[in-house]
Amino acid sequence: MSPVLVSLENVDAAFGTRALLDQVSLGIGTGERIGVVGRNGAGKSTLLRIIAGEAEPDAGRVVHAGSTRVGSLAQADVLPADRTVREVVVGTGAEHEWAADPRRRGVLAGLGLLDRLDDLLGPMSGGERRRVALARLLVQDLDLLILDEPTNHLDVEGVAWLAGHLADWRGGLLVATHDRWFLDEVCGRVWEVVDGRVDAYEGGYSAYVLARAERTRRADATEARRQNLLRKELAWLRRGPPARTSKPRFRIDAANDLIADEPPPRDTMALRSFAASRLGKDVYDAENLTIRVGDRTLFDGITWLLGPGDRIGLVGVNGAGKTTLLRALLGDVVPDGGRVKVGASVRPALLSQEVVELPASLRALEAVEQVGRVLEVERGRERSAGQLLEQFGLPSSRQWTRVGDLSGGERRRLQLLRLLMARPNVLLLDEPTNDLDTDTLTALEDLLDSWPGTLVVVSHDRYFLERTCDVTMALLGDGHLRMLPGGIEEYLARRAAAGSEAAAAATTASTAAASATAGSATAPAPAGATTGPTRSGSELRAARKELTRLERALDRLTRREQELHHSLAEAATDHERLLALDAELRAVVSNKDDTEEAWLTLAAELEG
Repeated sequence: MSPVLVSLENVDAAFGTRALLDQVSLGIGTGERIGVVGRNGAGKSTLLRIIAGEAEPDAGRVVHAGSTRVGSLAQADVLPADRTVREVVVGTGAEHEWAADPRRRGVLAGLGLLDRLDDLLGPMSGGERRRVALARLLVQDLDLLILDEPTNHLDVEGVAWLAGHLADWRGGLLVATHDRWFLDEVCGRVWEVVDGRVDAYEGGYSAYVLARAERTRRADATEARRQNLLRKELAWLRRGPPARTSKPRFRIDAANDLIADEPPPRDTMALRSFAASRLGKDVYDAENLTIRVGDRTLFDGITWLLGPGDRIGLVGVNGAGKTTLLRALLGDVVPDGGRVKVGASVRPALLSQEVVELPASLRALEAVEQVGRVLEVERGRERSAGQLLEQFGLPSSRQWTRVGDLSGGERRRLQLLRLLMARPNVLLLDEPTNDLDTDTLTALEDLLDSWPGTLVVVSHDRYFLERTCDVTMALLGDGHLRMLPGGIEEYLARRAAAGSEAAAAATTASTAAASATAGSATAPAPAGATTGPTRSGSELRAARKELTRLERALDRLTRREQELHHSLAEAATDHERLLALDAELRAVVSNKDDTEEAWLTLAAELEG
């Protein structure tokens, strides 16, 4: 059994008159990887802060073993605005003192910060500052890593990189997140904070869903609705593509028995037929759409036809224009070229990333009923505002709370319900999973399963995208919109390939520059000339930037080399594939050697 790093004994914690933790006893050991889930406001962040030693319990005690080093990432931003990325992450020492450390360089490269070391934190966006806070934590030597919503503000690539990075973490890991793909990829146990207690489940999110479904199957009739939601989600998990079930940490036979008669999450053909009757044959036709922002061309003559019942997941690199594309469909952004033709019966609704102003003086139920009292969720089936609020985690006891007294997550749910109550037939959701817990996300997915309209979702939550959408499309930053039959996995593969090509091009250019520099260095110096080149300020900045590019290229090539070694081991019986992989490995190793030599030459010049 692994040594216990931190243990809680009979811990109590309350917020106002509400008990968050009631006589909780638990421990986390070296090498344990635990995901923490629960409703918004259930006490997840409080539990993490108590374990980290940042908050005192109302009763009980917390014991840290020996010299346990604990690092935590909070949801709140506490970075100093007058410091640079370099000062916060790697300190003020000379660059060569940390640049040779593959972990530090890898973290900075993976989070996109290598070329921003001298940027001040003050002007940065919330997402950029979040990456800096994450980098500062990941470069430290710690025994226990505590992360509270680490995937917030990270794009799909960032989440995938973080999951891969934590796969090599050997200390204890405690992470609270609503990202269910991340939970399944990273965690081996799940703690659910509910009604003042902490229930433990073995396995990742998939195992947690099964165990909860088994428990609720034995519960009384008042839990029937909740049980059905869990069974539907479990059925989707088991029937999904291999990427979602490559690590089945739950008992297969038990899962199959539980979902034997469960239908697919949605009848796509029936929904398309119903949507066509509400929308007609035309929804949005974007023809030769061109949009520029300053000197940048976001969209270069793209054509995109959205039909009735289409369910599109839209992914892309940061700044590629995902939100701009949604607003162009709505007419809020005027294109520089082309046009957007809108169907005559289209009634769109946009869920933006910002929580819009809500009537603070109204009760939660009144705020929803102000827009509508009932919502048709399927042909001939309706749900009342109260039923929907309960499904979205606001029980009758909370429905008469004033909007101004609701938490951020509760207001987000209210915003979404008011949007749906307006009865749109086209939904444009921009990062809809922000501030929603896993139970609310499951309820939202269940509601969207039977929603008869056109759906476009922009999200970094790959689980939500795969669960609710039928087609994935991508903006890769080159001004074009592409369909991805392979979904998120294809998107990540394309981005990795693009990064490798860019690294190879940078390596070729830098190697040529290094060779030219070496050639000029062997020429005899004129009489009276100083030894070594004298660089101007702009030349020094350019050289440091080139050094950074070489470091990033080295990091990418090193990762690719490791991937190829792994692939070679898997392809031991496939002779043709072995030959192809071996040829690529030789090229990567040669490229890496050239890049490293160029880096050493340039670093020596700068030090001189």
